[in-house]
Amino acid sequence: MNANRLTTPKENVQQLQEKLGHAAKENKKRRFHALYDKVYRMDILREAWRRVRANKGSAGIDGETWSDIEEQGEDHFLYECHRMLQEGNYHPQPVRRHYIPKKDGKPRPLGIPTVRDRVIQMATKLVIEPIFEADFQESSFGFRPKRSAKQALTRIRDACNRKGNWVVDVDIQGYFDNINQEKLMKLVEMRISDRRILKLVRKWLKAGVMEEGKVRRSDLGTPQGGVISPLLANIYLNYFDILWERHGSGLGELTRYADDFVVVCRTKKDADRAYRLIRTIMERLELTLHPTKTRIVGLWTGEEGFDFLGMHHRKTKAENSKRQVYYTTQQWLSKKAEERIRGVVKERLAPPNMRHKPLQEHVEWLNPKIQGWRNYYYTVHSRRKMAKLDRYIEQRLARWYAKKRQRTRWITSIREVTRMAKQHGLRTLL
Repeated sequence: MNANRLTTPKENVQQLQEKLGHAAKENKKRRFHALYDKVYRMDILREAWRRVRANKGSAGIDGETWSDIEEQGEDHFLYECHRMLQEGNYHPQPVRRHYIPKKDGKPRPLGIPTVRDRVIQMATKLVIEPIFEADFQESSFGFRPKRSAKQALTRIRDACNRKGNWVVDVDIQGYFDNINQEKLMKLVEMRISDRRILKLVRKWLKAGVMEEGKVRRSDLGTPQGGVISPLLANIYLNYFDILWERHGSGLGELTRYADDFVVVCRTKKDADRAYRLIRTIMERLELTLHPTKTRIVGLWTGEEGFDFLGMHHRKTKAENSKRQVYYTTQQWLSKKAEERIRGVVKERLAPPNMRHKPLQEHVEWLNPKIQGWRNYYYTVHSRRKMAKLDRYIEQRLARWYAKKRQRTRWITSIREVTRMAKQHGLRTLL
């Protein structure tokens, strides 16, 4: 290997993160003080830009888009970020409030920070994340490097198969909007003493939301849509994970993905005690459990199941080679996930302005989606549902094709359009 080869920003970030992560693991009580100057290092900002750019996303309240920045020059933009941070002149702008419709008709609020705020948040996250990673528990899987929802699903299935017959299925009411900022800052301060980093995090928490021309600020919540938000949310709930490990691990096995979690218990008595303990810890964090979505589920008869991370979990009868009957946990895509997939396909193929597009373009748009759904949702027990969704995609394409050809009956187009889609390389879920 060439000793004179220059390292890339990505490699520099990895080296820094390994160093910080190692130091944090070595001393669990260590507080880090010299971090701010790393945030505005040009190589860190460059890697932050690369990551945020890959996520795309629209403009914040300043209206500045990716193409605007590229027009003025990426280097110029990053140097501006560097200078603002170095001189202490950086002030985040309020996030732009945007609503997307939920299945129940209610709007889901999203926050869109400016591109500059996203890049600086990412730079800060790159520096501080490895420190907190050293403290995060095995039970936590959401928005963490090298951890995934699939791993969380495997952990749950294994816990249920180890005589886990009762599940406490927990939903925190409006989690991101109700995080107590003062308590969150105290948890951040347990690991970070660099006052300028703390000031930066406070600024993002206090930046507020711009809606209908007015800025609304609150002492509660983290900036949803912000790059730093999932990390802050994990820091806050890590307090719960640690207390659970200390006082509740004997009652059941916790699996958490961001603000969604389940505890798998052996007995109803353990599940009841687990529920009470969860409520007590949540009260300490000033969080409320959703009264109808939080429930205790009995799995052992196979009559009840629960949904978690887009999958339905249920115990069903199986036979071993000696024809002995036993219960095993099966997972298949949930009804909600099924409806979401149908919604995505319909949204693409149903609108009149999609009729002029060629079939090839639709196939190219659908293929990565289909592959992603297959990778995540496919299990032996999902086969029937997957086959149904494949038929639904064929039917939607037939409806689109009939409208394009101005035919009154779409059903007669199914065979023709399915053959054509296959020729264009349409993937399937099964």
